[in-house]
Amino acid sequence: MNYRAVIFDLGGVVLGSPLQAISDYERSAGLEPGVVGRVIVAGGAQGAWSRLERGEIDRTAFHAVFAAECRTAGAEVDTRRLFEFIAQASEPRPEMLAAIARIRARGLKAAALTNNWAPEEGEEGRLGGEIGPCFDAVFESAVLGLRKPDPRVYRYVCAELGIGPEQAVFLDDIGANLKSARALGMRTIRVVEPREALAELERALGFGLLQDAGAGSGSG
Repeated sequence: MNYRAVIFDLGGVVLGSPLQAISDYERSAGLEPGVVGRVIVAGGAQGAWSRLERGEIDRTAFHAVFAAECRTAGAEVDTRRLFEFIAQASEPRPEMLAAIARIRARGLKAAALTNNWAPEEGEEGRLGGEIGPCFDAVFESAVLGLRKPDPRVYRYVCAELGIGPEQAVFLDDIGANLKSARALGMRTIRVVEPREALAELERALGFGLLQDAGAGSGSG
């Protein structure tokens, strides 16, 4: 298959994992492991987390509503502290940035598709600095009003890129997001360990992505 675009999730793929950050917060707060994720899943499309990522509520409202949802589940969650953990984990992964540059150099489009939230006043957005310019296009759930795994967001991204779903490879760290994309015809890769995911992406694209910077030769 001659793919024309690679679409990357950000947190957990191009950036450090928010799932790990949430786990680290739970451990630091003495909470039951996995409780935050269960609250997010239980809230579904109308839960505070989903509404925040679609830009339907601001951060202030979110903190109150999500803390109440957690309290109902028996967990006292300091949501502002939780977000500090997530922000601290959101460091770029150099091997991913290098791979994105190589993809674009070969004439393929590279796009970011992220479930995110709007920055608060005076706060730099999560796509500030070096990340946004690495891509041909960036699609944010808080801007679009759609979030993964809603199939409409994948259709929108493909339409904006001028491709069919079958012409895209999509990388994400959450299975539900990949399942929805795969149902539309995208090639999907789940990211657990970044280099393993890039090795799989190499095989899909047919060219190298894992050359170590400055090494002068490929690392496989």
